Amino acid sequence: QVQLVESGGGLVQPGGSLRLSCAASGSIFSIYAMGWYRQAPGKQRELVATITNGGSTNYADSGKGRFTIARDNAKNTVNLQMNSLKPEDTAVYYCNADGIVGADMVAYEAPYWGQGTQVTVSS
Repeated sequence: QVQLVESGGGLVQPGGSLRLSCAASGSIFSIYAMGWYRQAPGKQRELVATITNGGSTNYADSGKGRFTIARDNAKNTVNLQMNSLKPEDTAVYYCNADGIVGADMVAYEAPYWGQGTQVTVSS
């Protein structure tokens, strides 16, 4: 019904930058909120940042001041600009879309997740 595809992950040195991108496709009329979550080995998945279709953002304290989330409602894409990366940012980053209305104007019952993209911060 809906597919989310992430890109932009990779290996970067501490202090470096990466930009993650996510594109939603399928039967979509609108998406209320899109965001990024991350999961390190042995840890719970945690919120990184979210943004609504009205432009309201929410950042976890860990990324506040370093990360910036933005989206294009018309294209159903969301980006995460990650600056001043730290080793503790190493994780698989997942794109999320919640509050999706289909082209048939029927709301999807559950959020959708991308497959994840690996971010490794290491020297």
